[in-house]
Amino acid sequence: MYKTIAEHHDFIVVDKEAGVNFHDEGDIGSGLFSLVKKQLQSQNNNTELYPVHRLDKMTSGLVVFAKTLACAQIFGQLFNDHDIEKYYLAIGDKKPIKKQGLIKGDMAKSRRGMFKLLRSMENPAVTQFFSFSIPNKQRLYLLKPHSGKTHQLRVALASIGAPIVGDPLYYTTSQADRGYLHAFVLRFNYLGESFEFISLPTMGELYLNTEVIEQLSAIKKPWQLNWPRL
Repeated sequence: MYKTIAEHHDFIVVDKEAGVNFHDEGDIGSGLFSLVKKQLQSQNNNTELYPVHRLDKMTSGLVVFAKTLACAQIFGQLFNDHDIEKYYLAIGDKKPIKKQGLIKGDMAKSRRGMFKLLRSMENPAVTQFFSFSIPNKQRLYLLKPHSGKTHQLRVALASIGAPIVGDPLYYTTSQADRGYLHAFVLRFNYLGESFEFISLPTMGELYLNTEVIEQLSAIKKPWQLNWPRL
């Protein structure tokens, strides 16, 4: 369901599997938050846990939880001010309108729990991206969001004609063993100390293709790339 990447006195970083919901799902089972809280409380009965950001059910990768209210408030401000660098990986199998650059626009609710990207720019979702050719006419996307809108990256790629393989909402005709979106890197400063967490995907036959693994090794420090201008 998840593995612990790092544990600090004030927070814990875990790597979530694809297909695990953030919150409990009734009869289906416990969500990520409950599982991590249960683990911490088995170690220390007084441990609390505070969610500071979330991942969609289909998305795997890095998630931070605060262990104190004060820490949760600090992370809340960091995320609100976009002072946490986030990088994601995705795979698409359709030819995109553009192979790198900026995807920007307001987002609005659509049908069936979906969102759509608008041309207006009142409070836009902003995403920088690169893409790389991989086997079987697919592309690997490296995404850097500068806002935290619901379904932002899924909508961004769908808007350029490249919906994510395995996405149950934005690519319903796709047949895949998982939704191919992964929270790859988190970088931030907390109380004057710098932190950097990297999680390569470990599930999904497309991510584990030899050529994809080689490409990922070349972008293991994505903050060093020459990103498209905002």
